[in-house]
Amino acid sequence: MKKIVLFAMGLVLGSTALAQEKVETTIAADFVNEYIWRGLKSGDVAVQPTLGVGYKGLSLTAWGSYGLSNKDDVKEMDLTLAYTIGGLNIGITDYWFSEGLDPDGRYFKYGAHSTNHLFEANIGYDFGPVALQWYTNFAGNDGQNKDGKRAYSSYLEASVPFRLATVDWTGTVGAVPYATTTYGTNGFAVTNLSLRATKDIRVTDSFSIPIFGQLTANPCSQKAYLVLGFTLQP
Repeated sequence: MKKIVLFAMGLVLGSTALAQEKVETTIAADFVNEYIWRGLKSGDVAVQPTLGVGYKGLSLTAWGSYGLSNKDDVKEMDLTLAYTIGGLNIGITDYWFSEGLDPDGRYFKYGAHSTNHLFEANIGYDFGPVALQWYTNFAGNDGQNKDGKRAYSSYLEASVPFRLATVDWTGTVGAVPYATTTYGTNGFAVTNLSLRATKDIRVTDSFSIPIFGQLTANPCSQKAYLVLGFTLQP
């Protein structure tokens, strides 16, 4: 899975707290050696395109992930409607996966017990030195709790951006508050300890390519990952 809320988070974690006064469009693609989401591995080498539009704090974004090296990687396409005002942001995301409750992988299949869609709501606030986000699944192909019932799987994250040695860094701590098969937890668990570094590599006077590296550890699953990637954006 993956976080499509990146566009909304980008609006919040940026240096400005003011909503844009004109329509803005985002067209971009990340290329990564591994797809790591909230401390969970979701695929190998992948391209992850983004298409978004925003106006006065309101944004609609499409995000996807498509494996390049492993034909068995699950394809993903997410749609996020988000709103940002000042440091506050809220959003709803419709995740779709090529595998799930529907063996035919149909996009327009929304049956409560037969869909590959997962719906999530989020709310967060950027305090400046630290930004907090809370995510909860409320419909679709969610996981189960210890009783075998819908878990309403949730995830809490704190991110701290800083700059060091001409590089932009972000430290992240993420946790799942209660048991859910979605994140593979039996109760409260820290699933994401990440440190990400990003630096623009200038190609011409008007074009540069952001290169990023991320070290992620998942104390719950006892896994660790090292991600390297770059972003293409006109």
